[in-house]
Amino acid sequence: MIKACVFDMDGTVSNTINSITYFANNALEKNGLSGFTPDDYKLMVGDGAKTLVRRMLDKNGCADEAVFERVLKEYNESYDADFLYLTHPYDGILPLLDALRERGIPTAVFSNKPHPTTLKVADALFGDRFTIVLGQREGCPVKPDPTGLKEILKQLDVSPEECLYVGDTATDMKTGKSAGAYTVGVLWGFRSEQELRENHADVIISRPEEILEIIDKQA
Repeated sequence: MIKACVFDMDGTVSNTINSITYFANNALEKNGLSGFTPDDYKLMVGDGAKTLVRRMLDKNGCADEAVFERVLKEYNESYDADFLYLTHPYDGILPLLDALRERGIPTAVFSNKPHPTTLKVADALFGDRFTIVLGQREGCPVKPDPTGLKEILKQLDVSPEECLYVGDTATDMKTGKSAGAYTVGVLWGFRSEQELRENHADVIISRPEEILEIIDKQA
């Protein structure tokens, strides 16, 4: 029986690819480097801001640590200052969260986005719909390490087997599997069905409301 649902943020509950593209390209251009398209960023995001910036610099052929620190600082600070720019919930997510609340099923967010920005985005787009919101924090490993997800499950007082972990990338599927949760891959996000299948998603869905069907089947 499913007693909780934990969601990734970017590419799962909120469409942030255009905002990531804008702030990342702005940070690159301020440092004399070339920017990239949203499709490029769909393949670079998902493993935290530091890894994203490393990938941005690698694609520019730049290994200068001083440039890395400047780009990372500019990206994080500018994004955090205007965190809703070009960002919105995916269609069907708000009704899904409301339906889960009506069923008494708590929901949470576990993201590799920096924790302060994760909190702001979740509050602005989703209000109080999430019981717990957890982003990337110093001292806590990023996904696919399951430490943060296990922390959420402990706070919700549910076992991994009683939790759906919902995400759009290989990183998310690895995270859920490592924690022992039932993994749900979504097709409206940043990555392909093939990636989700290769990383052993328990189920793959194309519409948010299918999560309710999964819960009903496991009742």
